[in-house]
Amino acid sequence: MTNYIDPSRANFDAFKALPRDEPIHMLNLLLYRDEAEYPDGHEHHGNGWTGRRAYEEYGKNSGPIFRRVGGSIVWRGAFQTMVTGPDDRRWHDGFVAQYPNSGAFFEMIKDPDYQKAVVNRTAALLDSRLVRFAPGEAGEGF
Repeated sequence: MTNYIDPSRANFDAFKALPRDEPIHMLNLLLYRDEAEYPDGHEHHGNGWTGRRAYEEYGKNSGPIFRRVGGSIVWRGAFQTMVTGPDDRRWHDGFVAQYPNSGAFFEMIKDPDYQKAVVNRTAALLDSRLVRFAPGEAGEGF
């Protein structure tokens, strides 16, 4: 199984090529490590945090930046079972983050304080997916 923590150059280039002036929804699927893996020399290296605890630290430190750029969580859930898909695929958590536009997302990830916080995300995750969607109409039909 291939694990994904950060976007590939090709995927990030495709994201950057999309329109930047319209709202976006980012689906996040998260699989935490049993124990967070920090690089040597990092202040949290060897502190025994779980992956979930390291991700909580990422959220605590990146949250103010996320909110400042206009981000909000529009849906959050805890994984229960795979209904359609590979039996061995599981996630711990999922959420959809809404941004007013991709420029807001870029502003967030370029923020120096965000870049310090993201080390916790990297240490926390064994695998993840980040998928951009254009928001559509909600309602009763498919």
